[in-house]
Amino acid sequence: MTRPSLHPSYLFLSAILVLAVSAPCEGATLVHAGRLIDGVADAARSEVTVVVEEGKIAAVRSGYVAPGADDELIDLSDMTVLPGLMDMHVHLTGELSPRSYLERVQFESADQAVRAVAYARATLMAGFTTVRNPGDDGKATIALRKAISAGLVPGPRIFTAGKSLATTGGHADPTNGLNSRLRGDPGPADGVVNGPADAAKAVRQRYKEGADFIKITATGGVLSVAKSGQNPQFTMAELEAIIATAGDYGFHVAAHAHGTEGMRRAVLAGVRSIEHGTYMTDEVMELMKQRGTFYVPTILAGVTVAERAAIDGYFPDLVRPKAAAIGPVIQDTFARAWKAGVKIAFGTDCGVGPHGDNARE
Repeated sequence: MTRPSLHPSYLFLSAILVLAVSAPCEGATLVHAGRLIDGVADAARSEVTVVVEEGKIAAVRSGYVAPGADDELIDLSDMTVLPGLMDMHVHLTGELSPRSYLERVQFESADQAVRAVAYARATLMAGFTTVRNPGDDGKATIALRKAISAGLVPGPRIFTAGKSLATTGGHADPTNGLNSRLRGDPGPADGVVNGPADAAKAVRQRYKEGADFIKITATGGVLSVAKSGQNPQFTMAELEAIIATAGDYGFHVAAHAHGTEGMRRAVLAGVRSIEHGTYMTDEVMELMKQRGTFYVPTILAGVTVAERAAIDGYFPDLVRPKAAAIGPVIQDTFARAWKAGVKIAFGTDCGVGPHGDNARE
């Protein structure tokens, strides 16, 4: 499958993005937009001026308003301007490469944090001003969220889950694939749970660390060094403990899920969203419609891992067949879910593919 290129007449670097990476001026910032898609009207507006004052859009006026002496003019009269876009599934602390599995044991958390700054900027410059980061290996995206909010570095508004929750050997167990000297016995503080008490404690730990929501790995995954990419990995009792505790702390729960049974359990337990959803059945779709569960299909990630599975040596031997099998299925599942009326949110899983490619979904 080839990825579509963006037409040059469509500028995803909106007025909001320009302001995010520019120092404020004393006057207003006027953006002359050849076309404006504002997300409110059904049709695009032609030849308008977006007036920005103190970092906020103050007005949208017909025609090209002449700037005053203290105003800054951004001439996008041959461009189409959009509001900032949203990506509901990115991983800002890394970017997949043949070195990724070695970097797990070589990189410090500081390495991840520094890279996340660059990836956040790339995401912003691609036109995405809000992202949801469903899980990383530590607290880097929590720190990055704070730095962006404080204006210290450029980047999108971030909602992050911090460390994803898994069961022992599950998709988000950070010790998968490590030798016994490095593996240890991770617990709730590391995002690994076994039983309802552990599950509740892990949610509370994410609250303590400053996460915005909870991410669970309800089934196996493609890129983890583990045999199955589909098996259910939480019991109903564990899922119910996570959902109940998350509710107490004002969290919603997102569920990574490829396999049908783990997906079904997660929906019945009350997760807000299913991420990937590769082997989603008609039964699961109906449950999601009944319960208002969102689907985040991550088509771009499916295409990416399938392409890279064809490259000798790119993935470990345990990962390669999962990537080849699961990747191509996601697009078909998305089409069936859309036709069935499941609520769908846009998400790319960038970090699997290059950051900044978000709009190529």
